[in-house]
Amino acid sequence: MFSAAAVLFAGLLHATWNALAKAVPDRHAAFGVMGITQSLICLPLLPFVAPPAPGSWPYGIASIAMQLVYMLLLIRSYELGDFGQVYPIARGSAPLLVAVVVTFLGERLTILQVCGLATTCGGLAALALAGAGSQRMPSRQAVTAAVLTGATIATYTVVDGIGVRESGTALGYTVWMFAVEGVLAFALMAAVRGRAIVSASRDRWRVSAGGGAISMLSYGLVLWAQTGSALAEVAALRETGILWGALIGAMFFAERLGPRRIAAAGIVTVGVILLSTH
Repeated sequence: MFSAAAVLFAGLLHATWNALAKAVPDRHAAFGVMGITQSLICLPLLPFVAPPAPGSWPYGIASIAMQLVYMLLLIRSYELGDFGQVYPIARGSAPLLVAVVVTFLGERLTILQVCGLATTCGGLAALALAGAGSQRMPSRQAVTAAVLTGATIATYTVVDGIGVRESGTALGYTVWMFAVEGVLAFALMAAVRGRAIVSASRDRWRVSAGGGAISMLSYGLVLWAQTGSALAEVAALRETGILWGALIGAMFFAERLGPRRIAAAGIVTVGVILLSTH
């Protein structure tokens, strides 16, 4: 139950850093600053945390590669569609994909948890179709980009779930992964934006840096929860951050909540309760 609460809190943190990233005009620069912030936090900690076991390194490397792809796909998704529609599609498709994959890894969910997973995914899909401040449906290109983003989320979720269990230390795995990933993320965004990233990064860099720290804490909680909970359960609970995203959008970005989105939020809440039932 404590791990479920931690993942729910991680969902709130995830929605918060996404909102901070949304507030920055240049998202490539924002992700670059987020990455370098994470590295600056983690690099001094490396001598003081146990390194992950050698068997976990292939998973950590694969996860870093997938998270870099995820960043590019997420940015592209936001360019093609509305935030309030693309975000739920990307995040909501991931738990279902994770549930399919982990069945081949020997994990089994109870009947109630399967019902909870289906209910949660259905509620998240309803949130996406309800929109946020816009009644138009997302374009096919936006949906495609968002689903591909969800596929990368599902991939690194499963890979990290295996890797953190092999590592023997959730803290060490988290610190080492973000130390490396942050530098690579900044290098990737600099390669995409060129020299313009320097001037672009100055715009609201404090917001981006705060988002990087919050993002790291959010995923660190998820990695810790994955050491003792089913991957599909963790993945679904984490995506309840979409509920917080809807509230944040209504409060700070003037996005319309509406009765359909409120009803969809209620469906997700029921799904979360079922998912937490053992």
